[in-house]
Amino acid sequence: MAARDRVNILLVDDQPAKLLAYEAMLAELGENLIKASSAREALDLLLKNDITIVLMDVSMPEFDGFELAEIIRQHPRYQKTAIIFVSAVNVSDVDRIKGYESGAVDYVSVPVVPELLRAKVAVFAELYRKTRESERLNRELEQRVNERTAELQAAVAKQVELAERLRDADRRKDEFLALLAHELRNPLAPVRNVAAVLKAKGGDDPELLWCHDVIERQTKHLSRLVDDLLDVSRITQGKIKLRLEPVDLGSVITAAVESSRPLVDAHRHELVVRLPEGAVTVLGDRERLTQVVANLLNNAAKYQNEGGRIDLTVRREGDEALITVRDRGIGISSQMLPLVFDLFAQEERATNHSQGGLGVGLSLVKKLVELHGGSAQALSPGVGHGSTFLVHMPCLPATMPVLDAPVQVAADRGGAARRRILVVDDNRDSAESMAMLLRLGGHEVLVAHDGPRALELAAAERPAILLVDIGLPGMDGYEVCRRVRQMGLTDSRIIALTGFGQERDRQRAQAAGFDHHAVKPVAFPELSKLITA
Repeated sequence: MAARDRVNILLVDDQPAKLLAYEAMLAELGENLIKASSAREALDLLLKNDITIVLMDVSMPEFDGFELAEIIRQHPRYQKTAIIFVSAVNVSDVDRIKGYESGAVDYVSVPVVPELLRAKVAVFAELYRKTRESERLNRELEQRVNERTAELQAAVAKQVELAERLRDADRRKDEFLALLAHELRNPLAPVRNVAAVLKAKGGDDPELLWCHDVIERQTKHLSRLVDDLLDVSRITQGKIKLRLEPVDLGSVITAAVESSRPLVDAHRHELVVRLPEGAVTVLGDRERLTQVVANLLNNAAKYQNEGGRIDLTVRREGDEALITVRDRGIGISSQMLPLVFDLFAQEERATNHSQGGLGVGLSLVKKLVELHGGSAQALSPGVGHGSTFLVHMPCLPATMPVLDAPVQVAADRGGAARRRILVVDDNRDSAESMAMLLRLGGHEVLVAHDGPRALELAAAERPAILLVDIGLPGMDGYEVCRRVRQMGLTDSRIIALTGFGQERDRQRAQAAGFDHHAVKPVAFPELSKLITA
């Protein structure tokens, strides 16, 4: 209600002269004055108008002011209306109490003092206006609160929906990455198999040997890219489980250098390795730590001109182990340096330094090091001045016994004896190239391109070894393995050869009855170990 909105004031008295007098006294207030000459007329006007203040005579015919006040108060709309009694007689305390009990809020004695009457009425009028304004503000506030609450509820609902969509997108991303890895690994398998065949049949022909080495390096590179991409996804979801044990970093460095040596040599870099005299031992996963160092070496090899130099240093600093990889390469700009470990982060490079990659390797380094309780740091004076990568990890006490790196020792089962092997793969190139490679190794090889045919051959030929692809049409590799076991081929070694390489895939293969789970493309020497083990 606006501050100057007029209020309705009802003047009740059976004497017209008094009504005119009240009207004259209150006129200057600027309010809306309504006159009633009887109690019944007053009630009728109350029903037709919103009355703010009632100024009434106590003594009136029919029923007095006390009775009228009680009737007014009984109406829900007028329970808080200000009622002022005008009395021409002396008012005792008993009369005042009776008036208040009837609903009066104030008294005015006759003769009426105009200033006093105006002051009393003005106070109640202003109080009414402030009350209405307060009610209006409360309603507006309540409306705003309701609107804001609705907005917040809608926002929360949207956030919940977005979170659900993100989870769904993340799930679909994982499924896509797993499928992508499978689809990329499948064609790599026959390529690697054929390369091995070329090497076996090429003899000492240098050109054929060079072709084999190129194919081998590139298939390894593509396999590593796929593995790194899947590893980052699994680490982000907390699905990587470290196999922690006391590890001498010297053995880690040896394995990492062996892994990265082809790339380093291809770029004709000088690799200088410095290890401390004593063992530097950490609690870690030997395979994952090797992956960390190899990724740093590969990064250093790729991003400097041919004929460069890479320094790999390991030392102990107090309770920490420090691994340093320094190159003389293209360096990192100050803008890129804080982002260098971010997933898919890559700085724009000149075409003569374009080495490909997905921007995954360094992100994987940081995540794996942090899983070991350590930290990774990148330093560079700037573009063209090389880079240094530091890995800090907590050391174990020098007296802590170190487990030797696991050595694969094949059981003596007759050496490279001739085996009857069943290859099951719906990819004909993969199956036939694998069969050719195995036959060159002196084995008898059978080939099936689907589950039913594989079961027929298994029942008829009783192979000693089965190499089974998981993603077969119709009957998948898991079902083939289960049925082969049900046939009684309990002594046959069944090896899963598949593009699916996540931990749940390995667990599912083991539950189905597979003896081993190998991820395509499998290097033939590794496969030979599985066959002859």
